[in-house]
Amino acid sequence: MSVGADIPRVDGLDKLTGRAAYVDDVAIPGVLHGGTIRTPIARGRIQRVVFDPAINWSDFVIVDHRDIPAGRNAIKLIEADQPALVADEFRHKHEPVVLIAHRSIHKLRDALRAVRVEVEPLPAVLRPDMPLTPELLQHGSDNVLKRLAIRKGAGEPGREAEFQALFDSAAHIIEGRYATGAQEHVYLETQGMVAWQEDGRLVVRGSMQCPYYVVDSLAYFFNRPREAFRVIQAPVGGGFGGKEDFPSNLAIHAALLAEKAGAPVKIVYDRQEDMAATTKRHPGVVRHRTAVDASGKLLAMDIDVVMDGGAYVTLSPVVLSRGCIHAAGPYACENIRAIGEARLTNSVPYGAFRGFGAPQTMFAIERHMDVIARRIGMSSVELRRRNLVRDGQTLATGQVVSDGVDLPSLMDAALTDARYDERQKLHADMNSGAGSHPYLRRGIGFATFHHGSGFTGGGETYLASEVWVEGHADGRVEVLTAQTDMGQGTSTILSQIAAAQLGVSADLVRVATPDTSRVPNSGPTVASRTAMVVGKLVEAACDDLLKQSGIGTTKSIPRDPSGAIKSWHAANPGKRLIGRGKYEKPAHIQWDDKSYRGDAYAAYSWGTYVAEVEVDLRTFAVRVTDFVARQEVGRVLNPTLARGQIQGGVVQGIGWALYEEVVLDDGVMKNCQMTNYVIPACADLPPIRVFFEESPSPFGPQGAKGIGELPMDGPAPAILNAVCDALGIEANEIPLTPERLMTLLEGR
Repeated sequence: MSVGADIPRVDGLDKLTGRAAYVDDVAIPGVLHGGTIRTPIARGRIQRVVFDPAINWSDFVIVDHRDIPAGRNAIKLIEADQPALVADEFRHKHEPVVLIAHRSIHKLRDALRAVRVEVEPLPAVLRPDMPLTPELLQHGSDNVLKRLAIRKGAGEPGREAEFQALFDSAAHIIEGRYATGAQEHVYLETQGMVAWQEDGRLVVRGSMQCPYYVVDSLAYFFNRPREAFRVIQAPVGGGFGGKEDFPSNLAIHAALLAEKAGAPVKIVYDRQEDMAATTKRHPGVVRHRTAVDASGKLLAMDIDVVMDGGAYVTLSPVVLSRGCIHAAGPYACENIRAIGEARLTNSVPYGAFRGFGAPQTMFAIERHMDVIARRIGMSSVELRRRNLVRDGQTLATGQVVSDGVDLPSLMDAALTDARYDERQKLHADMNSGAGSHPYLRRGIGFATFHHGSGFTGGGETYLASEVWVEGHADGRVEVLTAQTDMGQGTSTILSQIAAAQLGVSADLVRVATPDTSRVPNSGPTVASRTAMVVGKLVEAACDDLLKQSGIGTTKSIPRDPSGAIKSWHAANPGKRLIGRGKYEKPAHIQWDDKSYRGDAYAAYSWGTYVAEVEVDLRTFAVRVTDFVARQEVGRVLNPTLARGQIQGGVVQGIGWALYEEVVLDDGVMKNCQMTNYVIPACADLPPIRVFFEESPSPFGPQGAKGIGELPMDGPAPAILNAVCDALGIEANEIPLTPERLMTLLEGR
């Protein structure tokens, strides 16, 4: 069977040989190159746009807000508050004001330098905790883009006195503040889109994760039906969430220029523009106040989550939602109050990033667990062992855990993989024993965590995703889905799932290019949903195809699906044979969007990560020397691809923890070059040893669950816990750069 096998990537050879045509490789006759003129400060009003008279502007196509259909100047996402092109007042530096296109990219670059936007400055909010005065209000009465609460037990409304009594009578009350910085996606391929008219439709092709998001944004913006647009995914050189929502902005810009020019227009950002003007991971501050009894049992958790949303709503409400749901960690605590806010600042809007809010809150709870252990004099292993959630117990939303995963055993196995006890003793001897090193310190730390697969709560029901599987006359099969392959292996695993369900060889299956004129809306490629949610729909569509082709789905009976498909076509010439799968909510999954109670996710993946570090007290540099990643992800569909997902996520987590500092100046990224935004290189990385445990889920194909985001959650707290083990300090803010660590040690 193909599921569980290491079949080669179906797109591997094209990418290896350069045959895969990324958006900037697309050669379209007569194409114009487009660029963007942007606002110069964090907040203000546009006074005028000055075009240098030395340029012959009649050679250029120029678009501003006056070219937009009346009342439609907005990027529609959760809200429609972000203008496509600024008309008057603006909320952040680098907002688009004017679009320019020309056949020569060199003349375009000269022209972009010859336009000046003159503005009247307005007072700006540059930190989410900045005191508000009336002139700073820009969203509602308090600049809060989204506020939500998760309450459980005595944390529920009306039980405040009971909640406080738990703290009053607790043996220990432990408080902590944990801060995480923004993070740049650093996908290999920058944002790019090309638009043109074809057969009465506006066609957009580009680098994106969610073709139907782009279709819906275009339809809203131009006030036309969906059918007026065709959106095609080009091969994508990495996304990590950065190509979830932002491509809609770029598609609209390319489409505006193409319509006015009457010619194809391509816009491809260079690295500096991409880093300066596009979304990042939300910075966050999480405060914990926890009541603990004398045995180390968590009695009550009071959690306050604040995220910087930037200048517009974008996806902040749902990022905050996932962050708050995961904020109490994989622990059984009966009394929880978690309050979350995403606040407006006059920064470039923050958006989706791998993990989607959970890494910020998971960093906080996993550092906090180590802080609790240290302050009450208990080992961090034993503290977690006494509190990790078991089957029959509930998570923060009241969801009952029932998937049979033994979290203490998962933790113990990871610690054994890492030789935790042995290494901890060795490091302690080296750091403070008789033979201690003069300037090197070593430590070991770990984190236990979880991540929900698929959209939160009723999200999958709202999406009503659909997948088709078509049987062709030559007996081959094509999977039709809007899921995009951005390097993570979507096309390969979906072909494996289809082949296994049909009982055919994987080389008889291909996955269609996501093209909204051909594929149904199977939802966005986000939220660790592709393998589990969409994979399950592929299975359902395959079953429907088998049924229509006249053979059953019982695999124990010999059958020839390819032959049956050929026979069907011979009997039905000119017709299409399509099996369909559409999402249906499992009956026992219940969720209340208003109270945030119930089954937040159909399934969770679980993990324990262990990191070893070495700290050089001369330079204050931290180096990760070994890393163990043990996780339970349901059935592993393709071991090599799964291992690659985990290792890639761990590397991104190491970068976020130690190296990647987004320096903000006037609300934008100041260090927007690869020379001064530091990401880990191969020489900075330890061996990353990956171990899987498999507890198949009934909600995924052959038991698979989500895997893409989980590895982003564990590295940062594991590394910081290791640093604290090495130095005997409390380091609660990332990235833990040498400068930040030096300041911390000097302040002891």
